[in-house]
Amino acid sequence: MSFLRKEYPEEASGKSFTPAEAKVKIAAYCAYQERCQKEVRNKLFEYGLSSNEVEKLLTTMILEGFLNEERFAKAFARGKFRLKRWGKIKIRKELKFRMLNDTCINLGMKEIDEQEYWETLLYLAEKKWSRTVKKDLFIRKIKLKQFLTFRGYESDLIQSALDKLTEGP
Repeated sequence: MSFLRKEYPEEASGKSFTPAEAKVKIAAYCAYQERCQKEVRNKLFEYGLSSNEVEKLLTTMILEGFLNEERFAKAFARGKFRLKRWGKIKIRKELKFRMLNDTCINLGMKEIDEQEYWETLLYLAEKKWSRTVKKDLFIRKIKLKQFLTFRGYESDLIQSALDKLTEGP
């Protein structure tokens, strides 16, 4: 299982903890903010625990309510949308990267209000449009599309926002 060793090194570079010490530390880590299983698993391996100990502690954290992937997905989607103004594509991609299942991801995506999503997209588009100093309309449109695509917004919504921006008053 060389794959596990590369991603989850059983040899911790720092101090090793007993399972009881690790439980206290990981409970505080989970209580501070919502975490996914991947983050907690990595942290436990950093503490120098074996695979069996890590899996036992993960199970304990889930049973005690410290770890809940649905709750994490909802908090993550809400936070990244409202604070960082990410689009749904980027949020979904990040949740997949954190190894959440499709059910949890879909629950997280439901936290984003469609009207608020559209208004945020328009706000970002208007802001970027006004700050783009290029005179050429074609280049301004390309810059705006690239910016919003990078932020994770859907191309059909980007086009609608662009049409709204470039239509006359």
